[in-house]
This record gives sequence, structure tokens and C-alpha cells, in this order.
Amino acid sequence: MELCPSPLGLEKEYATLFTTDSLHFLHELISTFDEEVDEILQLRVSKKAQLDLTGDLPSFLESTTHIRRDPDWKVLPVPSRLQKRHVDIGDLAPCDTERFIKALLSPAQGIQVDFDDGNCPTYYNQIKGIYNVFKAVHNLFPNVPHISQAPVLMLRPRAWNMVEHNMMVEGKEAPGPLFDFGLLMFHCGKALFEQKSGPFFYLSKVEGYMEARLWNKIFVWTQQKLGLPLGSIKATVLIENVLAAFEMEEILYELQEHSAGLNCGIWDYSASFVNKFGHRPAFLLPDRHKYVNMEKHFLRSYMDLLVKTCHRRGALATGGMAALLLPEDPLSDAYRRVLASVTRLKLLEITAGVDGFMVYDLNLVEPMQKLFKGHSEGDNQLDQLRNDVTVFPEDLLSMPSGGVMLNGLKYNIAVGVLFINAWLSGKGHFFYKGQVEDSATAEISRSQVWQWVRHQTRLEDDGRVVSRQLVTDLIKELIMDLSPHCGSVRQRLHTAAKMFQEVIAKRHFPDFITTYLNQDHTFLSSQNTEPLQALDKDLRRSKL
Repeated sequence: MELCPSPLGLEKEYATLFTTDSLHFLHELISTFDEEVDEILQLRVSKKAQLDLTGDLPSFLESTTHIRRDPDWKVLPVPSRLQKRHVDIGDLAPCDTERFIKALLSPAQGIQVDFDDGNCPTYYNQIKGIYNVFKAVHNLFPNVPHISQAPVLMLRPRAWNMVEHNMMVEGKEAPGPLFDFGLLMFHCGKALFEQKSGPFFYLSKVEGYMEARLWNKIFVWTQQKLGLPLGSIKATVLIENVLAAFEMEEILYELQEHSAGLNCGIWDYSASFVNKFGHRPAFLLPDRHKYVNMEKHFLRSYMDLLVKTCHRRGALATGGMAALLLPEDPLSDAYRRVLASVTRLKLLEITAGVDGFMVYDLNLVEPMQKLFKGHSEGDNQLDQLRNDVTVFPEDLLSMPSGGVMLNGLKYNIAVGVLFINAWLSGKGHFFYKGQVEDSATAEISRSQVWQWVRHQTRLEDDGRVVSRQLVTDLIKELIMDLSPHCGSVRQRLHTAAKMFQEVIAKRHFPDFITTYLNQDHTFLSSQNTEPLQALDKDLRRSKL
């Protein structure tokens, strides 16, 4: 095993996390499952190639019909702290100490402690974030509730597509999720279990039941190694991929002892259609701002099926994250408009039977808890079996009608460029036009621009073709608009724009923007200065 030295300013955190015992544990965990991680990634490539070569569409698996038809099996009931999670705080990158502490002090029932979509996985951020979880679990933050009284921590390690560049195990870079999961479990697993507050996880970007089976094996192995009872670990699987939507029952079946349910979101899931079928004209996804929302048939069918599947098996079903930010003045018209918009969308999820959902803005926690309480009964909605729902493959695969608007194209370009710019500065999310943007919205944004260029889609406004040249011209406009506000980081914005131009013009669609960036020399070299910037920021905050 090889481990890079500590980032500047994190020597204490590094020494706490990387002890001899924890390194032995990480080595054994990673070397035990490394080949199987490679196998599931190869299986993804194989499935995609098969769909491309045959032109087939996914369907419910014949080989697992017996699992779906068996009415008797259920997942184990979740612990009491997971029974009522109406409103969680989402996209919380734990390296942001100030926001993490605010979340721990909030009335939310849970916190999505995010090492994935809302986090930029620099070495600095991973170590700082995991150490902050360690401090929260071991009650080392002053004036913060005891971990048994604070919002429950839902730990989201990186997805399978991410690697940890700073650790080599047996001559190979470590899988990012095993690095995160291993350190979190080694340092926090037993303490969370003893306080009846975990260990609880979110599993990102799972594409099928074989991946759930691997996670289950990892959970069983880890519990045995750390002396925890079988079933101590509970995990919510995010159904963020269209292929996984056809294997939801099988995913729950594989994780029966360890399941905390399934989660549905909108943007990663929508982007997966471009990932898997984006070259097919029948799967042209229209402008997301005008034509794509959870009321559209393909997304409503997905949410209804997820709720029905979970509740049939005794599992919790959770909805996505409200990304809108409340304006500061609660008496303003803008504040009322934002609150009304979030309320309408979240009421749709409550009516569908979800047991909880997420918000980014901490000021939305209490209004949404009040909304949930007013429109449901009890701790959860497990009694809503949704027997009125029947979903066929064509329901999940029916694209909404609609075209592309110039403003939608501009917005997608802005989100893509600014997300890359955020990553180059060591941040996993940013704020734009009144809402938070993270890798999920960057994923759908760059996916749509790539697909519209590929299919030479015409704008509804003026009939112009969406081409690489048009995108390039609009990027130049964006840079001109933003440059006066950029100051000394103007060059970074130009670099981000060039990288976005590369990714939307690729002949073959890059599977994940995060993988693309995480393997790019520009991003990797930017990390050399990032710890200094982050350290300076922390110093400034403490002075303020």
C-alpha cells in the first residue's frame, strides 16, 4: 500500500485517520473486493455494448421473475431513528465545517453527508470531510447535540466510477467508495451502532442488482471484521439510472438485511437516458427547464413504481432534493414564489406516498416538515401500498414531447461550465440563479447539450441548429457576462469553458462528468494549490 503525504494544514486529521490499524483494515477491504469492483464496471460496459449492438430496450428481467412474484419476502425493519425522516438536508459536503455544524444544530431529521454529488473529491476535502464526521460521531464539536440527539447521519461515499488517486493498493489506485466507506466504518461504525444512530449509508449510481449484491457482501465482511452484528449497516440505494429502475425489487432483495429503502431523484436519472440511449433519435430528451419534471409520465411512473416496490417489501421510499434557495426577505414576493414552488413539487411526492425527501436550504426544513405533517399521518407512509399503480416498461421509457429553447441551452451551458469551474476551485457545488447546482444538474446539463449537438436539434425560438459552433459562441457570451465578476480567477473560468467544449463534442459520450474531470490532468494539477486556498478560507472564517 502507498499513501500520499498529508495535504498542507491537515497533519492532525491525517494522523488521526491513517493509523496503522486503519491502514491494515483498508488494505484488506480493498484487496478483498478490488477484482469484483472491476467486474461490475466491466459488466456496465458489456450491458451498454449489448444494448447498442442489438438496439434492444431494457425490461424487467425474466431470470428474476421468481423474486418479483414471491409475495412473502420483506426487508428487515429499519431502526427507530430511520422510521421518521420526513426532511433531510441534502448535498452537504462535510468538508464545509461551518455548514456541517449548522446542519447538526438544525431541526432536520437527517443529513445526507455527501462525499459524492455535492462534494469535490480532492484529497484535502476527503480527509477534512471524513475527519469532521469523526468529530461529530465522537462528540468533539463544542455546543453541538450528542450524536444520538443530532439529525441522523446518512453517509454517502463516492460512486463506483470514482477512484482515490492518493492511495495505491497492490499497485492499483483505490476505488473511491471503498476508501470513503472503509475509513468511515473503521473510525465511526461501532460508535454509531452503540448510540443507535447508524451506521447508515446512501449508495450512489447503482445500476443493477449485481452491484447491490457486491455492496451487501462488503457490508457482511465489514461487520464481521469490526465485530458488529449482521444487519447493523443500513443503506438507501439511489435509483439514479434507468436500468436500475427495472431491477428495484431485486436490489431490495439483495440488501434485505441491510436495506434502508430506495431513493428517487430527477436529474441523474434523466441524464442516464442520454448515457444509455442518447445516440438514438427516439430518446431525444427535450429542454429540461420547459418539458422535464416529475409530473411527466416517464418520471411519474418511475416514482410511483419506486414507492409501490418499497412499501410492498416494507422498505422506505424517499424523494429527491429541493434545490431552490429561499430569498433572505420572508416578506418579499420572491420568497413566497420560491416557497410555493417547492411546496407544490414536494406535495406531489407526499401524495405519491414517499416517506421523506431532502432540501438544500436549511430554512426550508421547518416549512417542509409542517407540509409533511399536514398531508400525511404517522412517522412514515409505509401503509400506502399503491395498489392502484401498474407500470409497464413502455411507461418508464416514454420520452416527453417538446423541443429546445435558446434559454434552456444557455442555462445548460452555464451550469456545465460553472460546475467545472467549481471543481477546479475544489468545490462540489455552487449557486446560480437562486438554486444550488451540483454534479447531478451538471450531468443532465452537459448530457443534453451533447445530445442536442449529436442530433442537430433545432431551436424552437429561431430554427437555428444546435451545433458545436453555436455552443462555442454561447460559451463566449457567457464568459463575457461573467468576466467582470471573476477578478483574478478569470483564467480558471476560461479553462473550465474549454473543458466543457471538449466534453460536449466527444464522439463517444463520457459516462460521467465526474469521472471525466477526476481523470483530467487540469483538475489533478489544480489540487496542488487547493489545500492552501481552503486553509486560507478557514482562517478567514475563524477571524470573522
